[in-house]
Amino acid sequence: MTGGGSMKDLLALFKERGAVLDGHFLLSSGLHSPRYVQCARVLMDPDLAMRLGAELARALEGVLGGSRPTAVVAPALGGVLVAHEVARAFGCRGLFTERQDGVMTLRRGFELAPGEKVVVVEDAITTGKSTREVLDAVRARQAQVVAVGSLVDRSVDDVDFGVPRRSLLRLEVPTWEASACPLCAEGSRPEKPGSRR
Repeated sequence: MTGGGSMKDLLALFKERGAVLDGHFLLSSGLHSPRYVQCARVLMDPDLAMRLGAELARALEGVLGGSRPTAVVAPALGGVLVAHEVARAFGCRGLFTERQDGVMTLRRGFELAPGEKVVVVEDAITTGKSTREVLDAVRARQAQVVAVGSLVDRSVDDVDFGVPRRSLLRLEVPTWEASACPLCAEGSRPEKPGSRR
């Protein structure tokens, strides 16, 4: 898992920690899925969170060409611990964005300088909507996003953010619009375990 371990080992760890859930889920993107990855079940272990953050930072270093970010930014709530631990590994600030009047923004006195090199991280990426909102918030401060990272990539299509991207675990999980969800057609009602309400 860590220290160059395989995706198979990491998936086994997520399953062991009860972080891979099977059922019928309403994702924060609005899509339905038969599987949900609850990264918080893994990140609640401080030592493991630190190791995963360090591993993600190592994966991102490979695309940064020797430069290091001065800030790591993530969306609240799911990405807060990821940003903290990746920032720890890079030796820089860990910040998070929140919604204010429906728009993702930096609050709590968090600032980014124009031109500052920023890495944006997430716990899991499905459609990339939250990540794009964070990218917009960072760029609104005229800071430079140099890479995107996530613990889990469960995107159906290869989401392009216009910068290099790395993930520790790739999962291929089907997602459907509510109107095309076969689980709904069977009469099942989805659970909403995510942080966006």
